[in-house]
Parts: sequence; C-alpha cells; structure tokens
Amino acid sequence: MTKLKSWEHRLAGAPDRLMVDFVESLSIDKRLYKYDIAGSIAHAQMLAQRKLITKSEFAKIKRGLARIEREIAEGKFKFDKAYEDIHMAIENALVKKIGSPAKKLHTGRSRNDQVATDLRLWLRDEIDTIQAKITGLQKSLAAKAAKYTEDVMPAYTHLQRAQPIVIASYLLNFVEQLQRDFIRLGNCQQLVSISPLGAGAIAGSTLPLDRKSTAKQLGFSDMAYNSIDAVGDRDFCAEFIFDCALISTHLSRLSEDLIIFCSNEFGFVHIADSFCTSSSMMPQKRNADALELVRGKSGRTYGALMGMLTLLKAQPTGYNRDMQEDKTHIFSAADTISQCLDMVSAVIVHTTFDTKRITSGLDAGFLDATSLAEYLVRKGVPFRQAHGIVGSLVAHCEKQSINLADLKLAEFKKFSPEIKADVYKSLGAANVVAKYVTIGSAGPKQAKEQIAFWQKQLAKR
Repeated sequence: MTKLKSWEHRLAGAPDRLMVDFVESLSIDKRLYKYDIAGSIAHAQMLAQRKLITKSEFAKIKRGLARIEREIAEGKFKFDKAYEDIHMAIENALVKKIGSPAKKLHTGRSRNDQVATDLRLWLRDEIDTIQAKITGLQKSLAAKAAKYTEDVMPAYTHLQRAQPIVIASYLLNFVEQLQRDFIRLGNCQQLVSISPLGAGAIAGSTLPLDRKSTAKQLGFSDMAYNSIDAVGDRDFCAEFIFDCALISTHLSRLSEDLIIFCSNEFGFVHIADSFCTSSSMMPQKRNADALELVRGKSGRTYGALMGMLTLLKAQPTGYNRDMQEDKTHIFSAADTISQCLDMVSAVIVHTTFDTKRITSGLDAGFLDATSLAEYLVRKGVPFRQAHGIVGSLVAHCEKQSINLADLKLAEFKKFSPEIKADVYKSLGAANVVAKYVTIGSAGPKQAKEQIAFWQKQLAKR
C-alpha cells in the first residue's frame, strides 16, 4: 500500500493512479526549485527568529535544502510525481536527509502562499532576463540604423507608398516599440515584488510569524496586506503574459516587414543564408522561415494570455486548484518570447538593405507629393487647396507616366501660379528627407539625433 502523504490522512486510502497522474504538476513546476528553496530558507530563518524552531533545527534545514539544490542542479535528484509538485518533492527529500526538523518547515505555511511566493520570485528574475534581451535587440537595431542614416526608402501607409524616409528611421521605430515593452515589464515587476508568504492557506496564521522578515530576506519591496487576496491573486501573471503578447505583436510586425522586403517583388533586404531555409521540392527557394516562425509563435503568447484570463475569470474567492494551470501559460509565454527575441536579434545583425535597388525605384509612387503640398503652404496657399492642387498634378503626371520632378515650370504654373523655380528643391525623395524639420521626423538629421540618444540610453542598462 502506498504510504499516505500528510495531507491525505483525512482521506480514506491512497489516491487512484489516474488521480496521481492527473493532479501532478511536478513535471512543469520543477523549474521553480531554486525559488522554492530560497523561500523555504527564508521561512525557516523567520521561524527560528520567532523561536518556533531552534537555531540548530534551522541550520539543519538550511544545509539540507542546500544539498537538495545542488543535487537538482547537477541532475542527481529523482523527481517522484507521487509528491505532486516541487514543494512536496523538496520537503519529502528534506525529511529523508535530516529527519524530524524537516517536518517543522511547513509550520505556519501553506502550499497556497508558497507557490505564490515561488512564482513571484521566478517572474522577478525572468523579467530581468527578458528586459536584457529587449535591450540587446534595441542595440542591434540602433547599430544597424547607424549604417543607413543617409539612405532613403519609401514609407508605407495602407501598404501603399506614402512618403520618403531614411532607413535608419524605419529601424528606430522598432526601438521605440521595444522601449514601451521594456517599461511595461518594469511596471509589471513592481507588482510582482510583493510578498504573499505568511498568508497561509487563506486566513493567515495564529502563530506569531514575521512576514516583514521573510519579505525583506527575499528582496520583496513590500508584502500583500490581505491574506485572502495574497493567495488568490494571479493578476501579475496575466499582466506578464500580456506584456509578452505585446512583445510578440511587435516582433511579428517587424518579421512581416522583413519577409515582404526580402521577396523578389521588393528586394529591399537580404537576410543571411544562415537564417533562411530552402524548399524540399523547389531548389531555387530561399525562405525567411525564422521570421515566419517568429510571426507564427505570436499565437502561443496570445493563446497563453487567453488561457490565463479564462483560468481566472470565474474562480470563487481564494485559492483554487485551477491555479495550478497558471504555470503552463506563464512558462510558455516566457520561453516563447525569450526564444523569439534571440532569433530576431540575430537576424537583424545578419540583414542588409539593398540600397541600390531601393534607390532605383524611389521615383515610383509620388513620394514627394506631400512635400509639394507643404511647399505651396509655405507660399501662402491654404493646405486643403494645396492638397487639391497636388492631387490634380499627380493625376496629370500619371496620365503621362512621368514624375512630379519631370514637369516643366510652365506646366506647374497651369495648376498654381504660386509655384516658382525653387519648387524642384522640394521634389525627389532625397530632397524631401533633407527638408524634414520636426522633432522625430524621418530625415537624416533626426535619425542621427535619435541614434545618439538611444546609444546613450541603452549603454546605461
């Protein structure tokens, strides 16, 4: 007969094997072992301070937990799913190593506040890791942008050619998006840094636990002040997964652009062969599969977010076993986004823009039309009127298959007498980007200023 675990004495007999397999989470949450051990050591030290265990017992517990941590790190620890989760697996191993003192470790503690503590500790470190990867990608984008501060490309709205920009500004727009991701994760980390330890199962404890002590030992900035919410709160998990999902959105958009830009129809960029694949049937193919997978993996983070929100939406107050599923979604989102950030960073480093090809097609699409309208505004023409004049000029040029810069001055004057010989300085993509003056514009001067700013900011991290 299987030996009953302490919490099973209320029940008649051992659980069914099907039940054991169904309720175990050890296969998933064993990656929390370092944090579970850190929380246990802090809890044991507090128990000793409060004379709920002796100093000698604390020393044995601490040494035993340190040995278990080494065994797990070295791959020597045997995980037995009969103990359901990482908390009980470690406690059981500790009992075998040091005996009776280990049975006092759970004094004043529940797996409810224990797992909430472990998750917060793990997330705190995971956010640091992901923020570091975001910074690495931002640095790669800024470094790549520095190579293209004078090179012009078309910008698109509605996937139609809109206005000319320097390639550097295009790349820097993703640095801005990633900066918001970095900030959001930092905000999430503040919410994560709240200690639930000592909240027990739901109502706290009649024992004189020192929650401030454990919070301080574990580096939390504060503690949860309501024991019910402390064990039932997983808002921080949903927020973290949302942050990952939004990072996925940004990486997916960048990937989509590069997939389009490296096609034969565009030919704007060249991605190194080491980050492409070929076809099992078509020998000529050169596919940007890495980026397609980044785009596709956004479904994982979106799915994790929906899974987490669905998990939380109808639970009654307090801890419920539903929450065991939270780690599946959190780990999936974190692993996916870490992998994608690494991949996109590597692709960016090994991608070049074909500036000759881009330049050869810059005249198409009347990229200088807005510049011409603003030229007329500077001549005193109301913008709406200028807009109509340029629209008519574009239609006129389309019929003749020519560009605005190809028109003679006399032809310009047929549409507006305000147009003078200096109009040609406002026409042509290169002239247009040089005339951008507003802060944050997509011209060479502004791009260089932004690169200098980002290089300084990112170097501080």
